[in-house]
Amino acid sequence: MLCIDRKSAEPQYVFWRGDCASLPLEDDSVDLVFASPPYEGQRLYAELEFDIEGDAWVEWATVRFMECLRVCRGLVAWVIEGFTSDFVYSATPFLLMNSLRLNGAKLRKPSVYYRHGIPGTGGPDWLRNDWEPIICATKNGRLPWADNKAMGGKPKYHSPRTATNRGKDGERKSVVYNDPDITNPGNVISGLVGKGHLGWEDAHENEAPFPQWLAEFHVRTFCPPGGVVLDCFSGSGTTVAAAVRSGRHGIGVDIRQSQIDLATTRMMGLTVSERKAGQRTLC
Repeated sequence: MLCIDRKSAEPQYVFWRGDCASLPLEDDSVDLVFASPPYEGQRLYAELEFDIEGDAWVEWATVRFMECLRVCRGLVAWVIEGFTSDFVYSATPFLLMNSLRLNGAKLRKPSVYYRHGIPGTGGPDWLRNDWEPIICATKNGRLPWADNKAMGGKPKYHSPRTATNRGKDGERKSVVYNDPDITNPGNVISGLVGKGHLGWEDAHENEAPFPQWLAEFHVRTFCPPGGVVLDCFSGSGTTVAAAVRSGRHGIGVDIRQSQIDLATTRMMGLTVSERKAGQRTLC
């Protein structure tokens, strides 16, 4: 079993090479899972030659998401996207949601990873893709811990105002609304992306990195201080780095030894070239 000493004053981390379809973790042993699995067959991931699409991908992903739910007492959140081919969107993130629902997962409304897509993309008749869904679920409904204002800010307005909405019967009702001192940041999560904004200069050595601020948002919002965060597709170690930086413990799982080495290099505070030059333990 992978072990983290929750009582340690210093954040701990560990990486394990294996398939997250079967995790060496006890039930309810982590507080948050934040990860990004392979997007169908859009990357081969070198020696894996990953080429699973459609219903087969949904089945593959369901097994691994449900295993994450087994080991997690809190939120499991996966950043996922499908793909468009011949003017048809695969919709696999949403097909996965339905599969998870049928398997007993308690879905939350997806949040959105917002970033500017590549200018000029979208094909001849459609729009540039500026967002990806983050599929979120628990096994028990309400989260045991959350600080939904951790990444909030001051409200635009800060004075009593009338908010008009409707009841179930359609009748308007007026209430006086007082803005809080710190607002809930909402479920559209945005920031700078691309090389230079990933949190580590060698994160691009992984085929599909996401920015560290995206992981940090979820860590600070959905994992208690001193808690344990799991990334079951850890790649360059972004989620683990965000966890440790935020005073949480981190567990990274990846099926490729190359990615375990890459993430370990990151956590050592080195670049790939520095580690190669100094320790010569990387190919």
